[in-house]
Amino acid sequence: MKSFNNVIEPPTDEVFSRDHILKGNWNRVIFKNENPLILELGCGKGEYTVGLAAINPLNNYIGIDIKGARMWRGSKTAHENKILNTAFLRTRIEFISSFFSKDEVEEIWITFPDPHPKRRNAGKRLTSPGFLNLYRRFLKDHGIVYLKTDNKDLYNYTHEVIRHNDLEIIASTDNLYSGEIKNDLLPIRTHYEKNFLKQGINICYLAFRLEKNKLIKDDV
Repeated sequence: MKSFNNVIEPPTDEVFSRDHILKGNWNRVIFKNENPLILELGCGKGEYTVGLAAINPLNNYIGIDIKGARMWRGSKTAHENKILNTAFLRTRIEFISSFFSKDEVEEIWITFPDPHPKRRNAGKRLTSPGFLNLYRRFLKDHGIVYLKTDNKDLYNYTHEVIRHNDLEIIASTDNLYSGEIKNDLLPIRTHYEKNFLKQGINICYLAFRLEKNKLIKDDV
């Protein structure tokens, strides 16, 4: 991946308890425009990052994951197809506030994250109150968070976090392809999603807004 100019791989000591040089500067330095910035967290192979970027050339997309072997596929596809409104950041999601400044991000996609099924590990879920409060630092006020998952328990858990904190739900379904929800972006499907659908597993979907000044409570 070091040969691709769309990949940023900072060492841990560059971001642990300090701000990265790109914080607040993604559009100026990387994309060289002022288009909206949208993140895919836990992007895996980057299918969603690349797919979204191809459909929406007037937005900038950054796929974020710690596993470089997976991310290589998306970064290579974007590089070969000259999809210039994409970038990939290899880092842990826990360090994300070191990379993005207040109001720098428009939307967040979370596609098929690790559901961390054991209740004691709920704080590791990317839709847990701890992570949602992290996102509030750089997401614009009332910015949208999208979740796609095959895990009904994660969907229900996230729904309860949203309900408990009185957040605005834009769309919600435990069977995305039932035809209930219409969205041009939803047909983008990851490798894992295609496998789930072949197995007859329903895909759950949530879209909700985060309020900048509302602390997300952790007593769900």
